[in-house]
Amino acid sequence: MSAVLRVDRQGARRVFTLARPGKMNALSAELVEALIAALDEAEADGAALIVLKGEGKNFSAGFDFGDWQAQSEGDLLLRFVRIEMLLQRLAASPCLTLGLAHGRNFGAGVDLFGACKWRVGAPDATFRMPGLKFGLVLGTRRFAALVGAERARAILEQAATFGADEALRDGFASRLAAPHEWPDIERQAQEAASALACASRAQLYAALSQEAPDTDLARLVRSAAQPGLKARVAEYLEGR
Repeated sequence: MSAVLRVDRQGARRVFTLARPGKMNALSAELVEALIAALDEAEADGAALIVLKGEGKNFSAGFDFGDWQAQSEGDLLLRFVRIEMLLQRLAASPCLTLGLAHGRNFGAGVDLFGACKWRVGAPDATFRMPGLKFGLVLGTRRFAALVGAERARAILEQAATFGADEALRDGFASRLAAPHEWPDIERQAQEAASALACASRAQLYAALSQEAPDTDLARLVRSAAQPGLKARVAEYLEGR
């Protein structure tokens, strides 16, 4: 079992708990790879429901900048690509996916929540996506698909923080519920996931999908590959 991701197997349900509370569950390379592997395993085992939540005071603080200065621009680019691959795997999963977010959430952590089919925010949850501050296009199209292009532009241009009520109003969150209500929501999701056979559910999700994986990956790589990535990250971190 990974030290940064706890996986609880409950019949056809898998609960993934991001377990880096001291780092606000920031997405280190290890955690990203653990999540991809856990998704692969859950789907291979025939799981119907995947639940994502965070240990500690929030869901996820997004990209882990802890050791960014020791990495090359190529290393950083690869890490961003792997995050994009994780988001695509989650968004295209044949499983019903339930994201449970609380506390302050940033960047790729917000994108991870947004890639889930059911998105439940605690009343205290806040969200901010500052990637464009250092020129990174990650999760942008998916966010716009949920909230609309005009609203997405208004939020992303300013890297604005928005709360749970706004997330619900805009369609980014599908429901608000306090953490003590989450077990009931997980049970509801399990019932919904079990209403169809696995093959039928997969066909439904594929028919409804608005994913554009090649386009999203190309836009990410094009944005991150612009010369001066580390300088842009440094400027962002100094001013945040």
